[in-house]
Amino acid sequence: MYLVNGQIKHEIAITDRGFSYGDGLFETIEIDRGIPLFFNRHLKRLSAGCQRLRIPLFETDLLIAEVMQALQGVEQGVLKIIITRGSGGRGYRQPDPVTPTRVITVHPSPEYPSHFQTQGVNLIFCETRLGLNPALAGVKHLNRLEQVMARAEWNSDTIQEGLMQDIQGHVIEGTMSNFFLVKGNRLITSFIDQCGVAGIMRSVVMDCADELDIAVSEQWLDKADLLEADELFICNSLIKIWPVSNLESQVYPVGPITRAISQRVNIKRSREKNL
Repeated sequence: MYLVNGQIKHEIAITDRGFSYGDGLFETIEIDRGIPLFFNRHLKRLSAGCQRLRIPLFETDLLIAEVMQALQGVEQGVLKIIITRGSGGRGYRQPDPVTPTRVITVHPSPEYPSHFQTQGVNLIFCETRLGLNPALAGVKHLNRLEQVMARAEWNSDTIQEGLMQDIQGHVIEGTMSNFFLVKGNRLITSFIDQCGVAGIMRSVVMDCADELDIAVSEQWLDKADLLEADELFICNSLIKIWPVSNLESQVYPVGPITRAISQRVNIKRSREKNL
């Protein structure tokens, strides 16, 4: 299913600024039993992103109605919502008035081996660096060239994800994920105030840690911090929690905190499906 401004279509205008400049935002949402999981969190981040980019806010009720239309008959899959600044002429100056474009698409669920969640995955450090831009930090905007370039660094099926550093050497995120490390009884992740995406599952994990009375904090982390961690895992809305078993030949156990967080995330997902 493809909806563009509520109409079943497979194309947008070539003048759309999302196509021309990456001028927009997107959300990727898991569908389970016909329910878009953590939907309110995704809508809240989408709204905050529109405010940050000064794109006129979408009508929430209209967007929800279009999502429900797209999800008719869908049990499992992936929902993607794209909001762009709409069509405009050549040049960076935005059109007046701005008429945003709404794109809603539904896709099959990715097929990942179940042992990724139980036994862990293999990671590398990417060479491609993230530039610093506090004005866009945290926002899931359409400009993903850094991630595209980083993901092109490996083709082996034995590697499931790559971790990216900023230009100062801080490890910030994966190409498609956020990460958490465990040191002692503490759960630690990177700051996302200079670059990177503040993932929805990242926020869910931090809430789970609070509920489990696990100390969680953000700090600047470098390669050595990750290689010396007791446990390490990555997360996003589709993969949920993947423990890291190997990073640059460093081997990690699937430890008790990773397992506890993963179980708590599954409980939250179940509650979402039963709302």
